[in-house]
Amino acid sequence: MTWTPRFLRPAPHIARVSAEQAQKIYPKLRWQILESTFIGYAAFYLVRNNLPVVSKEMGQALVLSKDQIGDMLALMVAVYGLGRFVMGSLSDRSNPRYFMALGLLATAACNFAFAAVHSYPAHLALWGLNGLAQSMGWAPCGRSLSHWYSVRERGTIFGVWNLAQNVGGGLIGVIAAYSAEWFGWRSAFYVPGILATICAIYLMLRLRDTPQSVGLPPIEEYLHDYPDGRKSAGAHEKELGTRELLVDYILKNRNLWLIAGANFFVYIARYAMLDWGPTFLKEVKHASLGQGGIGTATLEFSAMASTVLAGWLSDKIGGRRGMICVVCMIPAFLAFVGILYSPDNKLWLDLALFGVIGFFVYPAQMLLGICALDVTSKKAVGTANGLLSILGSLGRVAESKGIGALAQHYGWNAALYGILIAVLVGIVLMSFLWNLTPKSGEARLQASQ
Repeated sequence: MTWTPRFLRPAPHIARVSAEQAQKIYPKLRWQILESTFIGYAAFYLVRNNLPVVSKEMGQALVLSKDQIGDMLALMVAVYGLGRFVMGSLSDRSNPRYFMALGLLATAACNFAFAAVHSYPAHLALWGLNGLAQSMGWAPCGRSLSHWYSVRERGTIFGVWNLAQNVGGGLIGVIAAYSAEWFGWRSAFYVPGILATICAIYLMLRLRDTPQSVGLPPIEEYLHDYPDGRKSAGAHEKELGTRELLVDYILKNRNLWLIAGANFFVYIARYAMLDWGPTFLKEVKHASLGQGGIGTATLEFSAMASTVLAGWLSDKIGGRRGMICVVCMIPAFLAFVGILYSPDNKLWLDLALFGVIGFFVYPAQMLLGICALDVTSKKAVGTANGLLSILGSLGRVAESKGIGALAQHYGWNAALYGILIAVLVGIVLMSFLWNLTPKSGEARLQASQ
């Protein structure tokens, strides 16, 4: 078993309440779990996506090159990806109520320290530590939602919950830009840090562990929903040993590796304009600091309707999420082509194309994460998503460092051509997931064991 500190261990199961009480309590707590994880995960983005918004101003103040800014971004996401695997495994055996709050407090502390120091090595180290703290965000949310919502609800619920990253990521584009404009670039880290601290306290007050920890039956029993045919609640609540979890449900899971490979390239498409979009708009399209922040907000907010729609649609067509991923990435590719060839004096057109990218890329990235849950156990969601995160973060490392280097040495057109190649490869890989459903994924996983 993975060692877990006592204060983080899962809440113990308690005596069942009556059926009548369960019918009253369950809907209320299901909403409470969705709402608290939504707010908490949005807060993680406030203290993650603030650096790209003020990277130009910070670079000018501290005399940093694009390569050095790229190194900070690359280190953060590399540590984040590895941390997601380690922290995901730990989260599968932890109480999300405290695990997630601890991560949020840690990332806020990193932001406070980052704003206070002056040297590049210190900034590099602190943004790397921030990546480790950030890795404590997704897994407890995945664990909570997988225990409180059934497989047949998964696309819709995760589609709604996934809006948290758009809300947090969109708000920070405005918060960081105007904080920096009014009070200096360091306030782009102080202000989000304060907000994240407040949200961490809120999580400890609102979030709960499994239904059984509050005297309720498992979600499969409550909804009479056993989509894989196993009618026994015990089959869904069996805790996994370390070897069984890592070897049988992760390392031998061929579908999971294919999904993770596709995630590498989708991360490049998703983060290209988040990490470098504000700088691109300022340098090539002559945008102001505030307009660069609006570009980030446009990317994030444009995805809100499409993410929910894609999740709901994937449930309605039997969980064929890979098919929707392919359909989404084609217009995203065309939007990157549009940015490459758009006139320099048409900022409104570039912002519109940013919106198209956000509208189509975010649903694909979200659905790949749900695909990973579909092909494994709900007791392994943190670890499975950790594997996706490793490949995704490697993609973001390639993007953050690669685009910075290409733009620095060969110009922005070369950087955009690199993004287009990555998107095409991602479309090819996702095409192999076209017919994958939760049932087919379950069957293939059992056949491989």
